[in-house]
Amino acid sequence: MEVPPKSPDGSEKSPQSKELLTSNTASTLCISSRSESVWTSASRSKWDIYHKPVIVVSVGAAVFLFGMVITSLSCIQINNKNVYKMCGPAFLSLGLMLLVCGLVWIPIIRKKQKQRQKSRFLQSLKSFFFNR
Repeated sequence: MEVPPKSPDGSEKSPQSKELLTSNTASTLCISSRSESVWTSASRSKWDIYHKPVIVVSVGAAVFLFGMVITSLSCIQINNKNVYKMCGPAFLSLGLMLLVCGLVWIPIIRKKQKQRQKSRFLQSLKSFFFNR
């Protein structure tokens, strides 16, 4: 007697349920593949594209400068010298982290934009050749 092969997850499924699963998956893929960003050709301004990393860089630079000021205050004879010695490096590191994250984010967005332009170009070529 022949034993039907088990699926990789170990569950047994009837042939009818397999057909339902594949047809349901195909329709789901069809629906989810039409994301608005690919199908709409509305161009966005540079500010719409880069506003988040610019804000992160600006906040990071401000926090970094604030950390420099607080750290330099610890060098001057002030009453709460220990507080400045603890808070200064914390603000320095936080500001530097935000600054670097924002500066790395900008080339990533540029690369994504180039990929989208290539994708739109290939979509237009595909539609030109296959919709004749």
